[in-house]
Amino acid sequence: MGTWGYYNFDNDAAADFAEDFRDNHTEAVLYEALATAAEEEGPLEAHEASEALAAAEIVAAILGKPAQEFPVDLIPVIVKLDASESEDLRELAIEAVEAVVRKSALQEQWAAKDDYQNWQQLQQGLLERLK
Repeated sequence: MGTWGYYNFDNDAAADFAEDFRDNHTEAVLYEALATAAEEEGPLEAHEASEALAAAEIVAAILGKPAQEFPVDLIPVIVKLDASESEDLRELAIEAVEAVVRKSALQEQWAAKDDYQNWQQLQQGLLERLK
């Protein structure tokens, strides 16, 4: 998986997920990525974790709390979605982010890098925006 930064859309898996979401912007797409992370018993693969973080970022944006580095080309898609129907997604997004931070190959990869603290702070900020 190509990674060029610690932000949640700065890797191939998340970028591909964002592109797929632009083409098929339904809550079902978000739910699938979030549920995969939240409901996984063992450690998540890095690509699943990256997709879950991207989906959680999209949920935060739907709720009116996008990250500063949120992809601008997703904004026209986000404004078409109804935030009032996203409560279940919000809760699932929180569970998914917590799972990624707690037990994923992505977390392990970042733990070995200099930007690990930045990555952790980014995920804590995402959790705060989702709450």
